[in-house]
Amino acid sequence: MQDLTGGSLTGHLLKTTSFMLVSMVFQSLYVLIDLYWVGRLGTEAVAAVGISANLSFVVLAISQMLGVGTTTVVSHAAGRKEHSLATHLFNQSQVLSMVAGVIFLAIAMLFRTSYAAALSADATMQTLTGEYLLWFIPAMALQFAMVAMGAALRGTGNFKPGMIVQTGTVIINIVLAPVLIFGWGPFPAMGVSGAAVATFVAIVVGVIWLSYYFLDRDAYLRFHPADWRPKFRVWGQLLKIGLPAGVEFGLMGVYMVVVYVISRRFGAAAQAGFGIGFRIVQSAFLPIVALGFAVAPVAGQNFGAKKGERVRAVFKTAASIAAVTMLTLGVGIYLAAPLLVRLFSSDPEVIHVGVDYLHVVTINFVASGITFVSASMFQGMGNTLPSLATSALRMVVSIVPAIVLSHRPEVALTWSWWLTVVSTTLQMALNLVLLQREFRLKLA
Repeated sequence: MQDLTGGSLTGHLLKTTSFMLVSMVFQSLYVLIDLYWVGRLGTEAVAAVGISANLSFVVLAISQMLGVGTTTVVSHAAGRKEHSLATHLFNQSQVLSMVAGVIFLAIAMLFRTSYAAALSADATMQTLTGEYLLWFIPAMALQFAMVAMGAALRGTGNFKPGMIVQTGTVIINIVLAPVLIFGWGPFPAMGVSGAAVATFVAIVVGVIWLSYYFLDRDAYLRFHPADWRPKFRVWGQLLKIGLPAGVEFGLMGVYMVVVYVISRRFGAAAQAGFGIGFRIVQSAFLPIVALGFAVAPVAGQNFGAKKGERVRAVFKTAASIAAVTMLTLGVGIYLAAPLLVRLFSSDPEVIHVGVDYLHVVTINFVASGITFVSASMFQGMGNTLPSLATSALRMVVSIVPAIVLSHRPEVALTWSWWLTVVSTTLQMALNLVLLQREFRLKLA
Protein backbone atom coordinates (compact mmCIF):
# COMPACT_ATOMS: atom_id res chain seq x y z
CA MET A 1 0.00 0.00 0.00
CA GLN A 2 1.07 3.61 -0.68
CA ASP A 3 -0.10 6.24 1.80
CA LEU A 4 -1.47 9.17 -0.25
CA THR A 5 -2.56 11.27 2.75
CA GLY A 6 0.83 12.99 3.08
CA GLY A 7 3.47 14.45 0.80
CA SER A 8 3.17 16.37 -2.46
CA LEU A 9 -0.22 16.04 -4.15
CA THR A 10 1.28 16.96 -7.51
CA GLY A 11 3.87 14.25 -7.02
CA HIS A 12 1.24 11.66 -6.09
CA LEU A 13 -0.95 12.59 -9.06
CA LEU A 14 1.87 12.60 -11.60
CA LYS A 15 3.38 9.36 -10.30
CA THR A 16 0.11 7.46 -10.25
CA THR A 17 -0.98 8.98 -13.55
CA SER A 18 2.29 7.92 -15.18
CA PHE A 19 1.71 4.28 -14.20
CA MET A 20 -1.79 4.35 -15.64
CA LEU A 21 -0.69 6.28 -18.72
CA VAL A 22 1.99 3.76 -19.67
CA SER A 23 -0.55 0.94 -19.79
CA MET A 24 -3.09 3.14 -21.55
CA VAL A 25 -0.58 4.25 -24.19
CA PHE A 26 0.06 0.62 -24.98
CA GLN A 27 -3.70 0.04 -25.03
CA SER A 28 -4.05 2.95 -27.45
CA LEU A 29 -1.30 1.54 -29.63
CA TYR A 30 -3.14 -1.75 -29.74
CA VAL A 31 -6.42 -0.07 -30.73
CA LEU A 32 -4.75 1.92 -33.50
CA ILE A 33 -2.57 -0.94 -34.74
CA ASP A 34 -5.54 -3.29 -34.68
CA LEU A 35 -7.54 -0.73 -36.65
CA TYR A 36 -4.66 -0.40 -39.11
CA TRP A 37 -4.59 -4.15 -39.83
CA VAL A 38 -8.36 -4.46 -39.98
CA GLY A 39 -8.35 -1.50 -42.38
CA ARG A 40 -6.43 -3.66 -44.83
CA LEU A 41 -9.53 -5.88 -45.03
CA GLY A 42 -11.74 -3.06 -46.35
CA THR A 43 -14.24 -0.41 -45.29
CA GLU A 44 -16.89 -2.92 -44.20
CA ALA A 45 -14.44 -4.62 -41.83
CA VAL A 46 -13.51 -1.29 -40.20
CA ALA A 47 -17.18 -0.42 -39.73
CA ALA A 48 -17.93 -3.90 -38.32
CA VAL A 49 -15.22 -3.56 -35.66
CA GLY A 50 -16.52 -0.10 -34.82
CA ILE A 51 -20.04 -1.44 -34.31
CA SER A 52 -18.71 -4.28 -32.17
CA ALA A 53 -16.69 -1.85 -30.09
CA ASN A 54 -19.96 -0.25 -28.95
CA LEU A 55 -20.36 -3.24 -26.66
CA SER A 56 -17.20 -2.19 -24.86
CA PHE A 57 -19.23 0.73 -23.49
CA VAL A 58 -21.68 -1.74 -21.99
CA VAL A 59 -18.76 -3.56 -20.38
CA LEU A 60 -17.28 -0.26 -19.22
CA ALA A 61 -20.62 0.75 -17.77
CA ILE A 62 -21.03 -2.44 -15.74
CA SER A 63 -17.37 -2.83 -14.80
CA GLN A 64 -17.18 0.83 -13.75
CA MET A 65 -20.00 0.18 -11.30
CA LEU A 66 -17.71 -2.39 -9.72
CA GLY A 67 -14.43 -0.56 -10.26
CA VAL A 68 -15.49 2.85 -8.97
CA GLY A 69 -17.23 1.36 -5.96
CA THR A 70 -14.23 -0.86 -5.18
CA THR A 71 -11.64 1.92 -5.50
CA THR A 72 -13.71 4.26 -3.32
CA VAL A 73 -14.46 1.92 -0.41
CA VAL A 74 -10.97 0.39 -0.40
CA SER A 75 -9.31 3.83 -0.51
CA HIS A 76 -11.51 5.07 2.36
CA ALA A 77 -10.62 2.01 4.44
CA ALA A 78 -6.94 2.39 3.57
CA GLY A 79 -7.04 6.09 4.49
CA ARG A 80 -8.48 5.13 7.89
CA LYS A 81 -5.78 2.40 8.20
CA GLU A 82 -8.43 -0.38 8.46
CA HIS A 83 -6.52 -3.20 6.76
CA SER A 84 -8.90 -6.09 7.52
CA LEU A 85 -11.91 -4.16 6.24
CA ALA A 86 -10.06 -3.28 3.01
CA THR A 87 -9.30 -6.98 2.46
CA HIS A 88 -12.91 -7.98 3.10
CA LEU A 89 -14.22 -5.34 0.68
CA PHE A 90 -11.73 -6.45 -1.97
CA ASN A 91 -12.85 -10.09 -1.80
CA GLN A 92 -16.51 -9.15 -1.95
CA SER A 93 -15.86 -7.06 -5.05
CA GLN A 94 -14.22 -10.05 -6.75
CA VAL A 95 -17.26 -12.25 -6.16
CA LEU A 96 -19.58 -9.56 -7.47
CA SER A 97 -17.43 -9.06 -10.58
CA MET A 98 -17.54 -12.77 -11.39
CA VAL A 99 -21.33 -12.83 -11.15
CA ALA A 100 -21.59 -9.76 -13.40
CA GLY A 101 -19.22 -11.25 -15.98
CA VAL A 102 -21.21 -14.48 -16.30
CA ILE A 103 -24.51 -12.62 -16.68
CA PHE A 104 -23.05 -10.32 -19.36
CA LEU A 105 -21.62 -13.28 -21.29
CA ALA A 106 -24.97 -15.09 -21.37
CA ILE A 107 -27.04 -12.09 -22.44
CA ALA A 108 -24.58 -10.73 -25.00
CA MET A 109 -24.15 -14.08 -26.74
CA LEU A 110 -27.91 -14.55 -26.84
CA PHE A 111 -28.46 -11.23 -28.66
CA ARG A 112 -25.25 -11.22 -30.72
CA THR A 113 -26.90 -11.80 -34.09
CA SER A 114 -29.80 -9.41 -33.62
CA TYR A 115 -27.39 -6.69 -32.43
CA ALA A 116 -25.28 -7.06 -35.57
CA ALA A 117 -28.36 -6.91 -37.79
CA ALA A 118 -29.76 -3.81 -36.11
CA LEU A 119 -26.68 -1.61 -36.56
CA SER A 120 -25.06 -2.84 -39.77
CA ALA A 121 -25.53 -0.84 -42.97
CA ASP A 122 -25.51 -3.93 -45.21
CA ALA A 123 -25.38 -7.75 -45.16
CA THR A 124 -21.57 -7.92 -45.45
CA MET A 125 -21.13 -5.72 -42.39
CA GLN A 126 -23.66 -7.83 -40.50
CA THR A 127 -21.73 -11.03 -41.21
CA LEU A 128 -18.38 -9.51 -40.25
CA THR A 129 -19.82 -8.02 -37.06
CA GLY A 130 -21.25 -11.38 -36.02
CA GLU A 131 -17.90 -13.13 -36.64
CA TYR A 132 -16.03 -10.55 -34.58
CA LEU A 133 -18.49 -10.63 -31.68
CA LEU A 134 -18.23 -14.42 -31.36
CA TRP A 135 -14.80 -13.99 -29.73
CA PHE A 136 -15.00 -10.38 -28.63
CA ILE A 137 -17.91 -10.97 -26.21
CA PRO A 138 -16.08 -13.68 -24.15
CA ALA A 139 -13.03 -11.41 -24.06
CA MET A 140 -15.12 -8.56 -22.67
CA ALA A 141 -16.71 -10.88 -20.07
CA LEU A 142 -13.25 -11.64 -18.68
CA GLN A 143 -12.57 -7.93 -18.33
CA PHE A 144 -14.77 -7.78 -15.24
CA ALA A 145 -12.26 -9.72 -13.16
CA MET A 146 -9.33 -7.59 -14.35
CA VAL A 147 -11.17 -4.34 -13.65
CA ALA A 148 -12.14 -5.34 -10.11
CA MET A 149 -8.60 -6.44 -9.22
CA GLY A 150 -7.03 -3.34 -10.72
CA ALA A 151 -9.53 -1.06 -8.98
CA ALA A 152 -8.73 -2.56 -5.57
CA LEU A 153 -5.00 -2.08 -6.13
CA ARG A 154 -5.58 1.56 -7.11
CA GLY A 155 -7.54 2.09 -3.90
CA THR A 156 -4.39 1.19 -1.97
CA GLY A 157 -2.28 3.52 -4.11
CA ASN A 158 -0.57 0.61 -5.90
CA PHE A 159 -0.73 1.28 -9.64
CA LYS A 160 2.37 -0.63 -10.77
CA PRO A 161 0.94 -4.20 -11.07
CA GLY A 162 -1.92 -3.00 -13.23
CA MET A 163 0.50 -1.16 -15.49
CA ILE A 164 2.74 -4.20 -15.90
CA VAL A 165 -0.08 -6.63 -16.65
CA GLN A 166 -1.98 -4.26 -18.94
CA THR A 167 1.16 -3.48 -20.93
CA GLY A 168 2.03 -7.16 -21.24
CA THR A 169 -1.41 -8.15 -22.48
CA VAL A 170 -1.46 -5.35 -25.02
CA ILE A 171 1.89 -6.46 -26.42
CA ILE A 172 0.52 -10.01 -26.75
CA ASN A 173 -2.51 -8.58 -28.55
CA ILE A 174 -0.44 -6.45 -30.91
CA VAL A 175 1.73 -9.42 -31.91
CA LEU A 176 -1.13 -11.89 -32.33
CA ALA A 177 -3.59 -9.67 -34.23
CA PRO A 178 -1.91 -9.56 -37.69
CA VAL A 179 -0.81 -13.18 -37.37
CA LEU A 180 -4.37 -14.38 -36.88
CA ILE A 181 -6.01 -11.87 -39.24
CA PHE A 182 -3.83 -12.73 -42.26
CA GLY A 183 -2.74 -16.27 -41.34
CA TRP A 184 1.00 -15.77 -41.05
CA GLY A 185 3.11 -18.86 -40.48
CA PRO A 186 1.20 -22.00 -39.46
CA PHE A 187 -1.94 -20.09 -38.46
CA PRO A 188 -5.05 -19.95 -40.70
CA ALA A 189 -6.26 -16.59 -42.02
CA MET A 190 -9.21 -15.73 -39.77
CA GLY A 191 -9.95 -12.27 -41.16
CA VAL A 192 -11.74 -9.85 -38.87
CA SER A 193 -12.45 -12.53 -36.25
CA GLY A 194 -8.68 -13.03 -35.86
CA ALA A 195 -8.46 -9.62 -34.20
CA ALA A 196 -11.06 -10.68 -31.64
CA VAL A 197 -9.33 -14.00 -30.95
CA ALA A 198 -6.08 -12.12 -30.26
CA THR A 199 -7.93 -9.95 -27.74
CA PHE A 200 -9.44 -13.00 -26.05
CA VAL A 201 -6.09 -14.77 -25.66
CA ALA A 202 -4.43 -11.64 -24.28
CA ILE A 203 -7.12 -11.07 -21.65
CA VAL A 204 -6.99 -14.71 -20.49
CA VAL A 205 -3.27 -14.28 -19.88
CA GLY A 206 -3.92 -10.95 -18.11
CA VAL A 207 -6.48 -12.36 -15.66
CA ILE A 208 -4.17 -15.21 -14.63
CA TRP A 209 -1.17 -12.88 -14.39
CA LEU A 210 -2.88 -10.20 -12.28
CA SER A 211 -4.26 -12.83 -9.89
CA TYR A 212 -0.74 -13.74 -8.79
CA TYR A 213 -0.33 -10.32 -7.17
CA PHE A 214 -2.93 -11.31 -4.57
CA LEU A 215 -1.28 -14.63 -3.67
CA ASP A 216 1.89 -13.16 -2.15
CA ARG A 217 2.07 -13.55 1.64
CA ASP A 218 3.22 -9.93 1.96
CA ALA A 219 0.49 -8.48 -0.26
CA TYR A 220 -1.69 -5.79 1.39
CA LEU A 221 -4.75 -7.33 -0.30
CA ARG A 222 -5.05 -11.12 -0.61
CA PHE A 223 -7.65 -13.61 -1.75
CA HIS A 224 -9.45 -14.84 1.35
CA PRO A 225 -11.98 -17.65 0.66
CA ALA A 226 -13.72 -17.02 3.99
CA ASP A 227 -14.79 -13.63 2.61
CA TRP A 228 -16.24 -15.05 -0.62
CA ARG A 229 -19.69 -15.75 0.77
CA PRO A 230 -21.92 -13.07 -0.81
CA LYS A 231 -22.66 -10.16 1.52
CA PHE A 232 -25.46 -8.29 -0.16
CA ARG A 233 -25.07 -5.33 2.17
CA VAL A 234 -21.51 -4.86 0.92
CA TRP A 235 -22.63 -5.38 -2.68
CA GLY A 236 -25.24 -2.69 -2.17
CA GLN A 237 -22.59 -0.34 -0.79
CA LEU A 238 -20.36 -0.93 -3.81
CA LEU A 239 -23.18 -0.49 -6.30
CA LYS A 240 -24.59 2.58 -4.57
CA ILE A 241 -21.30 4.36 -5.23
CA GLY A 242 -20.52 2.73 -8.57
CA LEU A 243 -23.96 2.60 -10.20
CA PRO A 244 -24.09 6.28 -11.22
CA ALA A 245 -20.60 6.07 -12.72
CA GLY A 246 -21.57 2.93 -14.61
CA VAL A 247 -24.71 4.54 -15.95
CA GLU A 248 -22.56 7.40 -17.26
CA PHE A 249 -20.62 4.98 -19.44
CA GLY A 250 -23.86 3.30 -20.42
CA LEU A 251 -25.19 6.63 -21.63
CA MET A 252 -22.11 6.99 -23.81
CA GLY A 253 -22.90 3.61 -25.31
CA VAL A 254 -26.43 4.80 -26.03
CA TYR A 255 -24.97 7.85 -27.78
CA MET A 256 -22.74 5.61 -29.93
CA VAL A 257 -25.69 3.42 -30.93
CA VAL A 258 -27.76 6.49 -31.85
CA VAL A 259 -24.95 7.85 -34.02
CA TYR A 260 -24.56 4.54 -35.85
CA VAL A 261 -28.32 4.28 -36.40
CA ILE A 262 -28.48 7.87 -37.71
CA SER A 263 -25.47 7.28 -39.97
CA ARG A 264 -26.87 4.11 -41.53
CA ARG A 265 -28.50 6.01 -44.39
CA PHE A 266 -25.14 7.64 -45.17
CA GLY A 267 -23.57 4.21 -45.82
CA ALA A 268 -20.65 2.12 -44.55
CA ALA A 269 -18.10 4.83 -45.41
CA ALA A 270 -19.75 7.32 -43.06
CA GLN A 271 -19.89 4.74 -40.26
CA ALA A 272 -16.25 3.83 -40.85
CA GLY A 273 -15.20 7.50 -40.84
CA PHE A 274 -16.96 8.10 -37.54
CA GLY A 275 -15.46 4.89 -36.10
CA ILE A 276 -11.92 5.93 -37.05
CA GLY A 277 -12.40 9.47 -35.70
CA PHE A 278 -13.84 8.19 -32.46
CA ARG A 279 -10.94 5.76 -31.97
CA ILE A 280 -8.47 8.62 -32.46
CA VAL A 281 -10.32 10.73 -29.88
CA GLN A 282 -10.35 7.78 -27.47
CA SER A 283 -6.59 7.51 -27.81
CA ALA A 284 -6.13 11.24 -27.23
CA PHE A 285 -8.16 11.03 -24.01
CA LEU A 286 -5.86 8.43 -22.46
CA PRO A 287 -3.82 10.97 -20.42
CA ILE A 288 -7.00 12.39 -18.88
CA VAL A 289 -8.45 8.94 -18.24
CA ALA A 290 -5.17 8.04 -16.51
CA LEU A 291 -5.34 11.25 -14.49
CA GLY A 292 -8.92 10.47 -13.50
CA PHE A 293 -7.90 7.02 -12.27
CA ALA A 294 -5.24 8.73 -10.15
CA VAL A 295 -7.54 11.45 -8.80
CA ALA A 296 -10.14 9.08 -7.31
CA PRO A 297 -7.83 7.14 -4.92
CA VAL A 298 -5.77 10.22 -3.98
CA ALA A 299 -8.93 12.15 -3.13
CA GLY A 300 -10.48 9.03 -1.58
CA GLN A 301 -7.65 8.32 0.87
CA ASN A 302 -7.52 11.96 1.97
CA PHE A 303 -11.30 12.04 2.29
CA GLY A 304 -11.19 8.90 4.44
CA ALA A 305 -8.47 10.51 6.57
CA LYS A 306 -10.66 13.65 6.92
CA LYS A 307 -8.11 15.99 5.31
CA GLY A 308 -10.50 18.37 3.58
CA GLU A 309 -8.00 20.96 2.39
CA ARG A 310 -5.95 18.29 0.64
CA VAL A 311 -9.13 17.02 -1.06
CA ARG A 312 -9.79 20.51 -2.44
CA ALA A 313 -6.17 20.82 -3.52
CA VAL A 314 -6.39 17.53 -5.42
CA PHE A 315 -9.06 19.00 -7.68
CA LYS A 316 -7.25 22.31 -8.29
CA THR A 317 -4.03 20.53 -9.23
CA ALA A 318 -5.70 17.87 -11.40
CA ALA A 319 -7.95 20.38 -13.22
CA SER A 320 -4.93 22.51 -14.13
CA ILE A 321 -3.07 19.49 -15.49
CA ALA A 322 -6.15 18.41 -17.46
CA ALA A 323 -6.74 21.83 -19.04
CA VAL A 324 -3.16 22.23 -20.27
CA THR A 325 -2.91 18.66 -21.54
CA MET A 326 -6.21 18.71 -23.44
CA LEU A 327 -5.57 22.10 -25.00
CA THR A 328 -2.27 20.84 -26.39
CA LEU A 329 -3.77 17.60 -27.69
CA GLY A 330 -6.80 19.35 -29.16
CA VAL A 331 -4.72 21.77 -31.22
CA GLY A 332 -2.42 18.97 -32.40
CA ILE A 333 -5.24 16.66 -33.53
CA TYR A 334 -7.14 19.49 -35.23
CA LEU A 335 -4.11 20.35 -37.35
CA ALA A 336 -3.15 16.73 -38.08
CA ALA A 337 -6.68 15.37 -38.64
CA PRO A 338 -6.33 14.54 -42.40
CA LEU A 339 -3.04 12.75 -41.85
CA LEU A 340 -4.37 10.77 -38.88
CA VAL A 341 -7.48 9.51 -40.70
CA ARG A 342 -5.47 8.58 -43.81
CA LEU A 343 -3.40 6.22 -41.68
CA PHE A 344 -6.43 3.94 -41.43
CA SER A 345 -8.28 4.40 -44.71
CA SER A 346 -7.65 5.63 -48.25
CA ASP A 347 -11.37 5.96 -49.05
CA PRO A 348 -12.03 9.69 -49.74
CA GLU A 349 -15.52 9.57 -48.21
CA VAL A 350 -14.25 7.88 -45.05
CA ILE A 351 -11.48 10.48 -44.76
CA HIS A 352 -13.96 13.34 -45.23
CA VAL A 353 -16.27 12.15 -42.44
CA GLY A 354 -13.40 11.36 -40.08
CA VAL A 355 -11.76 14.76 -40.56
CA ASP A 356 -15.05 16.62 -40.09
CA TYR A 357 -15.63 14.74 -36.85
CA LEU A 358 -12.16 15.53 -35.48
CA HIS A 359 -12.34 19.20 -36.45
CA VAL A 360 -15.52 19.66 -34.43
CA VAL A 361 -15.00 17.51 -31.34
CA THR A 362 -11.50 18.82 -30.60
CA ILE A 363 -13.15 22.13 -29.71
CA ASN A 364 -14.49 20.64 -26.48
CA PHE A 365 -11.29 18.83 -25.39
CA VAL A 366 -10.57 21.21 -22.50
CA ALA A 367 -14.16 21.07 -21.24
CA SER A 368 -14.10 17.27 -21.47
CA GLY A 369 -10.87 17.08 -19.49
CA ILE A 370 -12.17 19.23 -16.63
CA THR A 371 -15.45 17.31 -16.64
CA PHE A 372 -13.61 14.02 -16.31
CA VAL A 373 -11.51 15.27 -13.38
CA SER A 374 -14.57 16.62 -11.56
CA ALA A 375 -16.36 13.27 -12.04
CA SER A 376 -13.37 11.50 -10.48
CA MET A 377 -13.58 13.86 -7.50
CA PHE A 378 -17.20 12.86 -6.95
CA GLN A 379 -16.05 9.23 -7.02
CA GLY A 380 -13.30 9.87 -4.49
CA MET A 381 -15.80 11.41 -2.06
CA GLY A 382 -18.25 8.55 -2.50
CA ASN A 383 -21.11 10.45 -4.16
CA THR A 384 -21.40 9.90 -7.91
CA LEU A 385 -25.03 11.03 -8.26
CA PRO A 386 -24.20 14.65 -9.26
CA SER A 387 -21.96 13.41 -12.06
CA LEU A 388 -24.67 11.03 -13.23
CA ALA A 389 -27.24 13.83 -13.33
CA THR A 390 -25.05 16.07 -15.48
CA SER A 391 -24.14 13.18 -17.80
CA ALA A 392 -27.82 12.38 -18.29
CA LEU A 393 -28.51 16.02 -19.15
CA ARG A 394 -25.61 16.00 -21.62
CA MET A 395 -27.04 12.93 -23.33
CA VAL A 396 -30.49 14.49 -23.57
CA VAL A 397 -29.07 17.67 -25.09
CA SER A 398 -26.98 15.77 -27.63
CA ILE A 399 -29.20 12.79 -28.48
CA VAL A 400 -32.78 14.08 -28.59
CA PRO A 401 -32.12 16.90 -31.10
CA ALA A 402 -29.96 14.53 -33.17
CA ILE A 403 -32.80 12.01 -33.45
CA VAL A 404 -35.31 14.73 -34.37
CA LEU A 405 -33.01 16.30 -36.96
CA SER A 406 -32.11 12.92 -38.49
CA HIS A 407 -35.55 12.77 -40.13
CA ARG A 408 -34.91 15.95 -42.10
CA PRO A 409 -33.55 15.38 -45.63
CA GLU A 410 -30.98 18.19 -45.38
CA VAL A 411 -29.43 16.91 -42.15
CA ALA A 412 -25.65 16.40 -42.04
CA LEU A 413 -23.69 14.24 -39.60
CA THR A 414 -21.76 17.31 -38.44
CA TRP A 415 -24.93 18.52 -36.71
CA SER A 416 -24.51 15.67 -34.24
CA TRP A 417 -20.89 16.63 -33.57
CA TRP A 418 -21.85 20.25 -32.78
CA LEU A 419 -24.56 19.10 -30.38
CA THR A 420 -21.83 17.18 -28.54
CA VAL A 421 -19.76 20.35 -28.15
CA VAL A 422 -22.69 22.27 -26.67
CA SER A 423 -23.73 19.48 -24.30
CA THR A 424 -20.19 18.85 -23.02
CA THR A 425 -19.66 22.53 -22.22
CA LEU A 426 -22.94 22.57 -20.32
CA GLN A 427 -21.95 19.48 -18.36
CA MET A 428 -18.60 20.99 -17.35
CA ALA A 429 -20.29 24.14 -15.98
CA LEU A 430 -22.82 22.13 -13.97
CA ASN A 431 -20.15 19.76 -12.63
CA LEU A 432 -18.12 22.66 -11.29
CA VAL A 433 -21.14 24.16 -9.52
CA LEU A 434 -22.17 20.82 -7.98
CA LEU A 435 -18.60 19.97 -6.94
CA GLN A 436 -18.31 23.21 -4.97
CA ARG A 437 -21.58 22.31 -3.27
CA GLU A 438 -20.17 18.87 -2.40
CA PHE A 439 -17.09 20.50 -0.89
CA ARG A 440 -19.23 22.73 1.31
CA LEU A 441 -21.37 19.80 2.51
CA LYS A 442 -18.70 17.17 3.11
CA LEU A 443 -15.45 19.00 3.85
CA ALA A 444 -16.62 21.34 6.58
